[in-house]
Amino acid sequence: MKYDFLIIGSSGMQGRIVVRDLLDSGYKVFCADLYREGSEENLSQYPGTPFEFTDLRNYETFKELVKKVPAQVLINCAEGDWNHDVCRVCLEEGRHIIDLGSDIPMTKVQIAMNEDFQKKGLAAITGCGSTPGINNLMMKHASQFFSEIDTIELGFAWDSNIKKFAVPFSIESIIEELVDSAPLIEDGQWIEKKPLETEVIREFREIGSQKCYLVRHPEIYTFMQDYKSYKPKNIRFYAGFPEHSLEILKKIIELGLGEKNLLTFEKTEIRPIDALSRILTRLPRPENYNEKENLWVEVSGKDKSGDIKIIRMECIVPTLPGWTSAGCNIDTGLPASIIAQMILDGRITARGSFAPDMAVPVEEFFKELKKKGMTVYQDGVALV
Repeated sequence: MKYDFLIIGSSGMQGRIVVRDLLDSGYKVFCADLYREGSEENLSQYPGTPFEFTDLRNYETFKELVKKVPAQVLINCAEGDWNHDVCRVCLEEGRHIIDLGSDIPMTKVQIAMNEDFQKKGLAAITGCGSTPGINNLMMKHASQFFSEIDTIELGFAWDSNIKKFAVPFSIESIIEELVDSAPLIEDGQWIEKKPLETEVIREFREIGSQKCYLVRHPEIYTFMQDYKSYKPKNIRFYAGFPEHSLEILKKIIELGLGEKNLLTFEKTEIRPIDALSRILTRLPRPENYNEKENLWVEVSGKDKSGDIKIIRMECIVPTLPGWTSAGCNIDTGLPASIIAQMILDGRITARGSFAPDMAVPVEEFFKELKKKGMTVYQDGVALV
């Protein structure tokens, strides 16, 4: 049987969202993950949907899986450590590929594959979730109003109605963001800062006051490259967290539960972060728990008349009916589903390897977001 999509990481938070949305839309989907637990609900809801175990750490066996599953588009929802390997396999086997984003060094390597993917007539788009993802397309929209850009600031902020810890979109990625040095552009120069030493309090529509931190994010690199002609001097990425979640995340870091170095336990090697991720998949959300997120990009510079201009783009993401167990994580999983569908049905025609703002039709994407319940605003005015 031919499939429309092969989803790697189908049992994780984002993989489950992507799989469900595609199955609900009538597509043929093949699921794969290191664990089956997490995929069970989708598999039982749609009997006959195939699942196979795969381990991205084993390049050759993963390549065999891709080779035998005739899916046109591979959607990589696994943790980003192996994104380059997944891209290599897709290039070799002639598959379109999207993922949820990589760190900056790996993003550079993936984008450097641009000519190779072009030659094979394939699309490889990295960072197809919320941020990177939605924020990239909001930046693309805003850029049309500028002749020169001085500063780009962007990020996310969120809160919940019940002040209890809930599993974020990726506990590994969140911990890395708070621990790893944060690169940023200041006065045209790359510098780095320690995230937890950069705390500021900012105000956000629908969210209110939030503690924010400069964190590492691939947009620092991709925006500098993609908008080079606008000569941006400053690019900063801020992660915002409600106090009740931030407190738990800091405690996890303090206790060493987010470490990635291997430990030996009863003759088995395991990373603390992997154990933590598995444990947290079993953490139930409180009854009637709802989240709301604000994805934002603020751009300042000169318009085409040479006057000073500032534009603030926002995507407000509520907890959607039927998706309450996912909370605001839908703003990462659903954009990936949308972009994958746009590749499959030909609305995305760009070929090569790039961030989404270089490939995805902006207005069409915003319309699809709106259908899902996520509205994009420019200076407080809804665009679609």
